[in-house]
Amino acid sequence: DEVPTVVGIFSAFGLVFSVSLFAWICCQRKSSKSNKTPPYKFVHVLKGVDIYPENLNSKKKFGADEKNEAKNKSAMPKNSLHLDLEKRDLNGNFPKTTKMQSSPDPENSSPKHFAERKKDSVSPDSLKSITSLSSEEKQDKLGTLFFSLEYNFEKKAFVVNIKEARGLPAMDEQSMTSDPYIKMTILPEKKHKVKTRVLRKTLDPAFDETFTFYGIPYGQIQDLTLHFMILSFDRFSRDDVIGEVLIPLAGIELSEGRLLMDREIIKRNVRKSSGRGELLVSLCYQSTTNTLTVVVLKARHLPKSDVSGLSDPYVKVNLYHAKKRISKKKTHVKKCTPNAVFNELFVFDIPCEGLDDISIEFLVLDSDRGSRNEVIGRLTLGSSAEGTGGEHWKEICEYPRRQIAKWHMLCDG
Repeated sequence: DEVPTVVGIFSAFGLVFSVSLFAWICCQRKSSKSNKTPPYKFVHVLKGVDIYPENLNSKKKFGADEKNEAKNKSAMPKNSLHLDLEKRDLNGNFPKTTKMQSSPDPENSSPKHFAERKKDSVSPDSLKSITSLSSEEKQDKLGTLFFSLEYNFEKKAFVVNIKEARGLPAMDEQSMTSDPYIKMTILPEKKHKVKTRVLRKTLDPAFDETFTFYGIPYGQIQDLTLHFMILSFDRFSRDDVIGEVLIPLAGIELSEGRLLMDREIIKRNVRKSSGRGELLVSLCYQSTTNTLTVVVLKARHLPKSDVSGLSDPYVKVNLYHAKKRISKKKTHVKKCTPNAVFNELFVFDIPCEGLDDISIEFLVLDSDRGSRNEVIGRLTLGSSAEGTGGEHWKEICEYPRRQIAKWHMLCDG
């Protein structure tokens, strides 16, 4: 009788011990996972692709605790180059109370050194591009962009510091100011896309943001081109484009250290072809059902996007009644082609009899996951439209129940 009792007691103690040990192991694993910093920066290092903070659902998930962060900052040398993305909020902006650590400021360095390096940094090709600007571009002054370039041979990283911009035009007519920010792309591959925070109500924004691009060999730097797009943020509509700066890195020597450079901001699309391409559309008005059938067929001769290569076009169709949009549809995206074939049909219900107060707008856009989609060209068909748009609309009204197709030249978006 005593043996089963003893066995039961030992079994109970063993079960309690096993459950306690299992719970302790789970707690240890959970605490080690929470204290361990995930390889967020290592992903950035290996692939060389910038991870935008606005895509992160939780900042705590990708960052270490405050104690470890403070230790790392204190142990980090002053001349270290890094991009402190964890300090941004969900909109990509840096808080005012914190300052992003970057490489030494050019103003704190010796003025003689930067004066000499500034002269050396201007290549013959860049001088030609500057002197080749037309007189109209020189008259329309859009400001000056100041930035610096550097290559870290130890980390094999290309470092760009967007310092400031001066003399920007006012895009808001009421307040006579702008809300500028800068988007930068490394051409021709367009794999590296970054943007600065938005600075409110200023024409002389001081960004002082450093972007580090890992995995770029030094021998490949000469084949790259930097494209800066200066924009003004608009909360209620599409952001206004102030201008752009294109910097070919051919002939620029980065082996001697950091280069401080400045370039005049020029009008957008001055280096692109003036044509926006053509769009083939077919329309048919059914007077019995009071519907309008729209077929987006083809697009051809679309211009290059961001001076980088082929576009990823798609078409957005907007239906207006008395200048008020009442319906919208869009086609699928066609990858990397200037001559896209859509063949997509849309049917719109007309709220009134006849097409007198109806107009339809076609927007050809370039799909871009990293930022807002850029408008390649625009086409409007209606009774008040000019050129082929008005002629096409007139034929639709005169010949109902007939599908009429025509090519149209796209205008600037």
